[in-house]
Amino acid sequence: MSFLSSLNLPSPVTQIENSLLKEKKISLFIKRDELIHPVIQGNKWRKLKYNLLNAKKNNKSTLLSFGGAYSNHLHALAAAGNQLNFKTIGIIRGEAHHPLNPCLQDMKNWNMQLKFISRLEYKQKTSPEFIQQLKQQMGDFYLIPEGGNNASGKKGCAELLTELKEHYDTICCEVGSGTMLSSLIHNNTKPHTDFLGFAVMKNPQLEQEIENSLNYIEPVSPWEINHKYHFGGFARTTPELDDFIKNFKEKFNIQLEPVYSGKMLWGILDLIKQDYFKTGSRILAIHGGGLQGLRGFKQLL
Repeated sequence: MSFLSSLNLPSPVTQIENSLLKEKKISLFIKRDELIHPVIQGNKWRKLKYNLLNAKKNNKSTLLSFGGAYSNHLHALAAAGNQLNFKTIGIIRGEAHHPLNPCLQDMKNWNMQLKFISRLEYKQKTSPEFIQQLKQQMGDFYLIPEGGNNASGKKGCAELLTELKEHYDTICCEVGSGTMLSSLIHNNTKPHTDFLGFAVMKNPQLEQEIENSLNYIEPVSPWEINHKYHFGGFARTTPELDDFIKNFKEKFNIQLEPVYSGKMLWGILDLIKQDYFKTGSRILAIHGGGLQGLRGFKQLL
């Protein structure tokens, strides 16, 4: 795929400096995965890469996946499919609303077929019977789970570790489906690095889901998930978080958004204030992209 050569990989690492970090003697770096591609960016690209390659290898011309009305995953899939000549089908949770929101309109413009289903039906998205019904309706397709959470998605996420040329004491990432975090934990070979995930929604089952995904393999490094910075739930925000995102862009020229990266960076800096990290720690935060989602937050545009 010649398209692969146009991606900005490995993504750069930017060091953040301010008075708090200097006072606490902490070094903070951001892995700029949002710069991988203007649209197909962040962990969304990493999760799609091997799914796309496998689909091509298996002569599948149609890709089908699932998501909500502002799904970064489906948005990236539609764009990638359009670039690489795949037919794409998005199964959307909830009823259709017209006019379409900007995210869905992009998908349609990139020739993704949109199928809206009820939230009750959506809960069946992993059942073999439901998938078989979709095949009867849509024809043969290569199935990508919601968020790209499968072995191919994890393989793509794991490549991030090979791009790191320096040591970090703690690597932080946003946690939605848990694909990125579980992949990092599973594939890490450096014993002096720990992993800290920031839950972006209320999901007390996340730890168990990560444990299950590790298939009982004892990780090389310790890990945990912080549940204190979801700001009320998935895609929820507050005026304080909005201000933080605006100020971060002004100070560091790095765009965050309130669903994922804004919550993580807020959490990291708040934990630094509380002396959560050891003096002298080197922290890497992985910017997961998803900037198209900003269009759902008019106060930030």
